[in-house]
Amino acid sequence: MMKQVEVTILGQGYILGCPAGGEAKLESAVSLVDREMSMIRDTGKIKARERIAVLAALNLAYRMTETDPPAGTPPAQAPGARDGEPADAQTQAALAALQARLDAALSDDGHLL
Repeated sequence: MMKQVEVTILGQGYILGCPAGGEAKLESAVSLVDREMSMIRDTGKIKARERIAVLAALNLAYRMTETDPPAGTPPAQAPGARDGEPADAQTQAALAALQARLDAALSDDGHLL
């Protein structure tokens, strides 16, 4: 069952769908995105919210790739992942779901990507 959660990112409120029991994870993700977007905005070089969002997403994705194991190394299994599911596949699925929720929340402003 999906629950509606109100969050604030870069000073703007959004209502996002969240699986029951996933509120803490969503709040953590929102906090991370908000911090990243605030740092970019505070440099003063970029003003458009959509550009800030894209740069924040790219920065976060780049950091995730830095933690990927070297080629040929078996991927680690994420805590709570199903047997045999690599951490990066689970993370990619979670990011895709989050992006879809953000796109829906930003539908008035346009899509993130």
